[in-house]
Amino acid sequence: MYPEYLVAPMREELTKVGFEELKDAEAVTNAIESEGTVFVMVNSVCGCAAAMARPAARLAAQNDKHPDKFVTVFAGMEKEAVDKARAYMLPYPPSSPSMALFKDGKLVHMIERHQIEGRPAQMIADNLKHAFDQYC
Repeated sequence: MYPEYLVAPMREELTKVGFEELKDAEAVTNAIESEGTVFVMVNSVCGCAAAMARPAARLAAQNDKHPDKFVTVFAGMEKEAVDKARAYMLPYPPSSPSMALFKDGKLVHMIERHQIEGRPAQMIADNLKHAFDQYC
């Protein structure tokens, strides 16, 4: 686990634009298994989360069509919540950062770390916006 003072600004990058932090498995289950659409961001301290994933998530959240809920779990912090979120993302292997869109509890769109690394935030955001337009 990382010191909270280190991750607090990384958490805030998402919570200040409306993401809800999920800190235990029950909260993850309640969010993902709810009716409607839920976007889940597995946050991370890595450079690709800072430079690409979090900026992309913030840009995508501004799309006209967007999920009913935006939630986040933090890899390396709330293990129980992250493990539960990743269980819903199967058959994709665990990766952080990563992003998933669920509709009525079913995974409908996934972006893994290898699809984030080396890509501009706007390209990732465009991918997410397309998914939001299709499923939300």
